[in-house]
Amino acid sequence: MHPAPHGAGAPRIESVTRRRLHSLAFSSVAQPSETGTQIPEVLARGPWAIGQIDARWRDEHFEPSAEKTEAADEAIRSLQERGSPSHDGVAGRLVDYRQDGRGIALELQPLRWALRLVAGDASHSMAALCVTRSVDGRWLAGRRAPWVSSWAGRWALGAGGAVDVGESPAQTLVRELEEEWGVRPERVRGEALILLPHRLVMFVGQAWLAEGDDERVAPDEEHDEYAWWPSEIDDWPAEAGEVLAGMARWLSM
Repeated sequence: MHPAPHGAGAPRIESVTRRRLHSLAFSSVAQPSETGTQIPEVLARGPWAIGQIDARWRDEHFEPSAEKTEAADEAIRSLQERGSPSHDGVAGRLVDYRQDGRGIALELQPLRWALRLVAGDASHSMAALCVTRSVDGRWLAGRRAPWVSSWAGRWALGAGGAVDVGESPAQTLVRELEEEWGVRPERVRGEALILLPHRLVMFVGQAWLAEGDDERVAPDEEHDEYAWWPSEIDDWPAEAGEVLAGMARWLSM
């Protein structure tokens, strides 16, 4: 599958008509101090099998403005001051995308990892979220450690992180699950491409573990607590909150 080019100007995600989420289903993955009344937007909706997710990488790196570079430097210093082992590097940015009957095609380019931390403008940095289920439909949830760079101290579903250079977001889903929880999925699919209000692009997928692997999950140091929440979303504990429940219901549609 080959993504359709849209020139060297602004990414297509700036200009296409987008479908808004009528619930706040994905506000749980947006920084609460930056969103205000803005609502995450659905750029594309699956589901897509792994073979229907195509990623092509540009060679040239994204060049931020001096102001954004300074803001990224300050964000890294702030993390270091609070004892976070987070380090800077290179990750992926969404340039363009196309969805058709064959699946979804993404055009990506390298950019500085720390640009995703710039308040209000993450420069279309690309991340992936792997919502993870047991064979009987339960949901893997973890509370983020207080030192992590984003969503510190908050509960989240599954695993997530930056798309590495040369990687497809589909590969990111599997890699992050293995890195954060020590398991590989039996099956996985892409669910949606989401633009968050602070211009971070989230590729959301859903994965199911093989029978018995729910007992083998082992959280990494980015989580200080975890649980398997019931398959019935209405039975979730209070700490789940409405936004995570909304996300799960949306993915179950």
